[in-house]
Amino acid sequence: MNKGTLRAICISTERGQLKTPVSEANMIENFGIENDGHAGDWGRQVTCLDYASVERVSKELGKEIHPGEFAENLLIEGIDLAGKIEAGQRIKIGETAVLEVSQIGKEDHPSVVTRTMGVSLLPSEGLFCRVVSGGFIRTGDVVEVI
Repeated sequence: MNKGTLRAICISTERGQLKTPVSEANMIENFGIENDGHAGDWGRQVTCLDYASVERVSKELGKEIHPGEFAENLLIEGIDLAGKIEAGQRIKIGETAVLEVSQIGKEDHPSVVTRTMGVSLLPSEGLFCRVVSGGFIRTGDVVEVI
């Protein structure tokens, strides 16, 4: 499926922290999400995770996992992010925001997520993106692979 829903938006003031859910955010072209510690002039401005992956790990661990606890910026439901998206593809969120996938996964290192949750999804399943077109995004927005 190429369409889904933005389940959560999460930010933190600094890198290396778990993120806190917010109901809306401003995506800034070539920068990232306003007020997020990962924003900047680099290829990993925004991180995305598949909500189904979080649900799977939640069941495996036997505990409720809240948005932002895997340090993701965007939690997306209804699109198989881990299996169907490739680097270079673009994802539209809401009316105007567009992300371009710069990499899938990343180097694994002992992180606050691993210490807190015992497992991390971003190294294996995270989508790391650049913002190619900015705009306001809100929880519940339509997400589409374009």
